[in-house]
Parts: sequence; C-alpha cells; structure tokens
Amino acid sequence: MATAAAAAAALQQTPITFQSRSPPSAQLHSRPTVKFSLSTGLKLPKLTIKPLLRRNRGGGGASGARMADSAARSYATALADVAKSNNTLEQTSADIEKIEKFFSDPGVLNFFTNPTIGEEKKISIIDEIANTSSLQPHVINFLNILVDMKRIDLIKEIVKEFEIVYNKLTDTELATVTSVVQLESQHLSQIAKEVQKLTGAKNVRIKTLIDPSLVAGFTIRYGSSGSKLIDMSVKKQLEEIAAQLEIGDIQLAA
Repeated sequence: MATAAAAAAALQQTPITFQSRSPPSAQLHSRPTVKFSLSTGLKLPKLTIKPLLRRNRGGGGASGARMADSAARSYATALADVAKSNNTLEQTSADIEKIEKFFSDPGVLNFFTNPTIGEEKKISIIDEIANTSSLQPHVINFLNILVDMKRIDLIKEIVKEFEIVYNKLTDTELATVTSVVQLESQHLSQIAKEVQKLTGAKNVRIKTLIDPSLVAGFTIRYGSSGSKLIDMSVKKQLEEIAAQLEIGDIQLAA
C-alpha cells in the first residue's frame, strides 16, 4: 500500500501541466508513428511482444485481489480529489470514459503491461492519446504515474473505482442498459427517469452495452455493483416459457 500512497501523493503534487519525457527534437525523430480513433481502435507500433510476465505483488488468490482492489481505490480516490479541487470532476469523468474505451482493447492493455517494452515507448503512446483525445493535463500525468509505478495493469480496476467515487461525490446512480441495438436517446432518458424514481438519486448516469444474445428488448442493472436487475428482454421471456414447458412435461410424466 506504500506504493499506492506514494503515487497518490505524487499526483497531488504534480503540476497541472504536461511535460514531455524527452526533448522536442528527440520526439520528432524517434516517436513511433501511431494513429488513434475511438471508433476504429488503437494502432500500436509494430513490436514483437513477448508473453506477459506478471510479478508477484505480495500474495495471491483472495489476498492478492484485495490488495489490488485497495491499490486501485487509492489511485482512483487521488485522481478524484485532484479533479474536485480543480473543479473538473465532470471533465475528468469524461476522460476516464475515453481511457476505458482505449484499454478495453486487449492489444492495448497487453502493450502497456508488457515488461519487455520500454517505458519511453509507453509514454510516447500516452502522449499521442493525449493529443488526439484532448485529455486534461492532470489525467495525462496520472497515466504517466501509473506507467512509472508499473501499475498500469490496474487501469480497469481504477476505472471502476473512480466511477464509484464519482457517483458518491455527485449523488449519481449508475444504470447499465444492455440491448441488442443502441436505444434511442428518448428511450434512455425515460429509463433514467424511472431509475431515478426507484432510487431517489439526484442524478442518473446511463451506460449502454450491446448484447445480441438478448434477441430483443433490454436489461437494466443498477444499485451497488449492479446488484439490482430489471429484465425486459425477449431472452428472459423465452427462458420463462421454456421453464414452464419443462414443468408441464414433468407433471404430465408424473
């Protein structure tokens, strides 16, 4: 936990300006050619990436998972504190969503967690992400700290923990709407109003996911860690019909 605490302190003390890790001239000639797009994904430099070697971080199993969760919570809280102090909590939340999309690509995550790839190459990629996605300086600094501390592997957990902290600070209920196709904005707005009535939250934030297996309709998850579910999918209806038929067959057989 000392590592997470040190990183949190470093973030708090980091000036809200992004400073490149190498001189401008060196960047001009040595930076890998990369292209970024939220819609088409991230194209990384052509590198021979060896299998990822994970270090033992002080325990395995449930104990190791708890330590990772605790570290992720520390990083997320530190970032939220900086955003709150700068009055940029909403913008930082939007930046976190961009980061989540980037790192949802397994190739991107493997690139940043691979110990055989040099830190400078990883920093140059972060530089490109910053330039093309207009990330805030303190968010860029935060990513650099994760690379420096070799904790970029926690990025997905940090994103989840940041959402929790953000929701608490803004009295926001997160509702995840899963459907076969993207729902219209007016439908999502109606769902948000219904979730607000159910929870009494000041704000409701909708996150959308696509799942073709639902056939049609949608599901809504909300509450602590998505513990509450409203299932309006055709898949659910078909499962209920199938269960009723099975019960009927058993009764007839009896």
